Amino acid sequence: MKQELGLDSELKLGPSGSFEVAVDGRTVVKKQSLAFPTEQEVVDAVSRELGDSSSPVGP
Repeated sequence: MKQELGLDSELKLGPSGSFEVAVDGRTVVKKQSLAFPTEQEVVDAVSRELGDSSSPVGP
C-alpha cells in the first residue's frame, strides 16, 4: 500500500486462512475461495474505495 498508493496499512490477525482488506471499516476485498486476492487486486480495490480514478503503478 505504501509503495503503490502512499498509504500506511495495519495488519490485524484473524481466524486461520482468512484474508480481508478494509478501508475505514468497510471491507473492499476478501478471500472468496482457496485463492488469495493478488496484490494488484488489493491495490485496485483500495484505490476504488478511496475514489482514486488513476491507475496504480504496476510492478
